[in-house]
Amino acid sequence: MNSNIFTSSGIVAIPLLLFSILSLALIAERCYFWLRILRRQDTVLKRVFQVLESDWYSAIKILKRNLQFPICRIFLEALELEAATIEEFQIALETAARAEVPVLRRFNTVFDTIVAVSPLLGLLGTVLGLMTSFASLRLGDVSQSDTIGVTGGISEALGSTVLGLVVAIVTLLFSNAFRSFYRRQIALIEEYSGRLELMFRKLERPAVSKAAVSKVKRDS
Repeated sequence: MNSNIFTSSGIVAIPLLLFSILSLALIAERCYFWLRILRRQDTVLKRVFQVLESDWYSAIKILKRNLQFPICRIFLEALELEAATIEEFQIALETAARAEVPVLRRFNTVFDTIVAVSPLLGLLGTVLGLMTSFASLRLGDVSQSDTIGVTGGISEALGSTVLGLVVAIVTLLFSNAFRSFYRRQIALIEEYSGRLELMFRKLERPAVSKAAVSKVKRDS
């Protein structure tokens, strides 16, 4: 972005600059978070389901090695239950899934605030710039008006508007993208949790025994 926009936007350039820095930092963090999930989580889960058909203990070990993925943390909460009934297994999955929602929606409120406030700050800069321009005009004697003050006020009005809109638009685009990733992740959690419940029902296997859980904890 042209540095002249910042210098000509007046006092509102300071909070808008802070908003832009904060927005870029949070966008970078969320991009890293979602790219890591989108690139490897499906592969890990396919491996987990393959192993679950024959060896639940090994599947738990795979989940423990991939705790950076939300679904792995959810599955681990249920699979580590000792002698669980199907109802307890379902409750564990649902509770763990609800606990992951704030992680998946992290910074959404901050993004919404930046998107809403940035254009308002730009509008405030526009009003202040126009006030500066009008204050520099001398009615009835335009030739004696402060030309620098008039042009500076107009520049402040336009610059603050542009800056506020740019910050809001960029933040909004990424915020909507992160929301789409969140909705997709929730759908995947529901899908894979349903598959895990069906596997839990079909396999003639009691829930993870206390000895197996203890062995997993010792290995980890």
